[in-house]
Amino acid sequence: MAKPTTVNQLIKSYPLLSEQMTKPRLSVILRTLSETLSLPGNNGDIVEFGCYSGTTSVFIRRLLDSMNTPGQIIRTFHVYDSFSGLPAKSIKDASVIGTAFQAGELTATKRQLIKNFKQAGLKLPVVHKGWFSDLGETDLPPEIAFAFLDGDFYDSIMASLELVWPRLNFQGLVVVDDYNRDQLPGVTRAINDFFGANNQSPILRHEQNLALIRKNIKK
Repeated sequence: MAKPTTVNQLIKSYPLLSEQMTKPRLSVILRTLSETLSLPGNNGDIVEFGCYSGTTSVFIRRLLDSMNTPGQIIRTFHVYDSFSGLPAKSIKDASVIGTAFQAGELTATKRQLIKNFKQAGLKLPVVHKGWFSDLGETDLPPEIAFAFLDGDFYDSIMASLELVWPRLNFQGLVVVDDYNRDQLPGVTRAINDFFGANNQSPILRHEQNLALIRKNIKK
């Protein structure tokens, strides 16, 4: 039987590894990843900040493998996580409707991530362990074509944007989870503050509480 190759086929063919992702949101991520990597001249790598146990990562890997045909650009997939759960919240994560997630929640080990990739028969990404705020230039690829950011809190999203945006290629895409989600207002605040402070107005739209931010200026 032929392996699934389209986004819809991939999503229908395999189960999710956790409840932290839904198939409608995953569909948006994979569809925009496929579209972005098909743009001419967008030759960078793929990064995911907040990979947890690999719920989204394994599907990104499957899509990359399906696109890896002769003549295609070989791209490296990097994933980042503390593997110690969520960090502490800041005042900018305060929500009027109550709390969602606390420091230490959503802990998955690096071993769990590796196990999930091996069980799926997939090539491991380059795995980076550490808090986003502690990462430096050498921890990221020099060029990025697509980034998925799932940090939940203000400081995590701000730190990952500061690392990713300068390396994002023209027409590259950043997808940020939990945008306009009342329980996690720090995500939207971080996006607004980051682009406001940098006097940039990228192309931004949203689907399924995912912010889709297209880089429309050249480096």
